[in-house]
Amino acid sequence: MTAGTRAGAVDTATGSYLVGLIGTGIGPSLTPPMHEREAAELGRRLIYRTIDLAEAGLAPEAVGDLVRSARHLGFNGLNITHPCKQLVLPVLDGLTSDAAALGAVNTVVFESGRAIGHNTDWSAFAQCLERGLPDAPRGRVVVLGAGGAGAAVAYALLGSGAREVTVVDTDEVRAASLAGRLGGLVPGTDCRAEGTDALESLLATADGLVNATPTGMAHHPGTPVPAELLRPPMWVADIVYRPLRTELLSLAEERGCPTLRGGEMAVFQAGQAFGLFTGLEPDPERMLAHFHDLIA
Repeated sequence: MTAGTRAGAVDTATGSYLVGLIGTGIGPSLTPPMHEREAAELGRRLIYRTIDLAEAGLAPEAVGDLVRSARHLGFNGLNITHPCKQLVLPVLDGLTSDAAALGAVNTVVFESGRAIGHNTDWSAFAQCLERGLPDAPRGRVVVLGAGGAGAAVAYALLGSGAREVTVVDTDEVRAASLAGRLGGLVPGTDCRAEGTDALESLLATADGLVNATPTGMAHHPGTPVPAELLRPPMWVADIVYRPLRTELLSLAEERGCPTLRGGEMAVFQAGQAFGLFTGLEPDPERMLAHFHDLIA
């Protein structure tokens, strides 16, 4: 597993960059100011535009047309988020090995007239897990959601010492497809799929739980797991970062479970994408400090 290589094109004439984010409900995203400020800290100008499908009245399938338009309009690249991380694949000219294995893309870089798909979600989650819960047991971990985020989290867990990862999704066919794709990638590990009706029995013996669904976001409030299923010493992670303390994490903390918030994952994936877009070396700690300023 590798995080990919930098491929961003530098506008040598102006020293500036144009990038964007495509997704639904992305108004609260902190990615634009994080990118723009980091570029300013490095003496460059970066303009970051959000393209909210819901606000534009567009279906998620419009992501292909938007990527094609951005390429012709001179964008350096795009971040891709829910619900387009898998829908974007057919319009791309190439994928990194990690993005291909995951079947999901969160970063598109335009280089030499081609659109190349990357995935910085998995490496960002692996970094967060090592930083936030370095000693957490990873024998059996349950991942909620078989979409692009769930694929990245499961992939990161399998490469970070998890012996058994179970993907749970309301769409059992999608969960089974993901488990089949990831199952043989890391020797000595097992990736399997289950429907939501198995969640109670799975969590009874799980070492960890990761929410990789939109549930808990500002536009999707609530918790994907009933409070009674959260029990220490099981650890609980959530990739949602707006709000930073989701209802799931609040319930887990109240019940004594170690928790991992989604803020650092958002920062680290943004930093890696920034490097791909610009070819510059971002300062992750500086970006993390800026993130906490924005949250405050």
